[in-house]
Amino acid sequence: MMDAYTALARCYDRLTSDVDYQKWADYIERHFRGLKRPVRSVVELGCGTGSLTKLLAGRGYAMTAVDLSPDMLSIAEQKCRGLDVLFLCQDMSRLTLAEPQDAVISCLDSVNYVTRPAALRRTFQRVYKSLAPGGLFLFDVKTPAALEGADGQTYLDEDDDLFCVWRGEYSPRRRVCGYGLDLFVREEDGSWSRGGEYHEEYAYTMDELEGFLREAGFQDIKLYGDKTMRTPKEGAYRVFFAARKEL
Repeated sequence: MMDAYTALARCYDRLTSDVDYQKWADYIERHFRGLKRPVRSVVELGCGTGSLTKLLAGRGYAMTAVDLSPDMLSIAEQKCRGLDVLFLCQDMSRLTLAEPQDAVISCLDSVNYVTRPAALRRTFQRVYKSLAPGGLFLFDVKTPAALEGADGQTYLDEDDDLFCVWRGEYSPRRRVCGYGLDLFVREEDGSWSRGGEYHEEYAYTMDELEGFLREAGFQDIKLYGDKTMRTPKEGAYRVFFAARKEL
């Protein structure tokens, strides 16, 4: 369970300035090129402020950007103005599209934020129904090792006009890592405003995720290391899944 990125939305790009979205886009396209059918239409689940959406749209893909946060989508729409992008404010477990798509992607551990396994199973089923025959579902997750390792950690991001501190707390019983964020932002008049949010990520095992995919109907399920085309190493903190709908 998490807030809809109300306080975080306007600071999100500054706090994620270290994310190499070009590298993410390149990696996604490597998977697209491995398909037996061309990819023209792509859905991004959990698009956030649209940085990856913009890159892929700029490379010629017809993008559908889906997010639960109206505030994040508003920024994404401004960022992608003039590009071929459809924006939908939807819960990914209720994904509803007008026509089948060539690929569905979900990046930066958006899947972990679906903290109820039943909802994630529904998400995978919705994705399967939304794909054209031979279509690709590509997503990444933080592993249980990564989320357990965040327990008790405190992280700090700051610049001249922004101060953000967040703390991780992992619950073995719930298999959830919660993050409490405190945000301080300098306004145009020089004053500082404070906001706070609480986010949670669920520690899905790789076997669970593969089982949910097969249950939804996916075939040819493969696991990869962090933005590699190789099998993930033991103890990896991020794993990619690529699953195909039958032709």
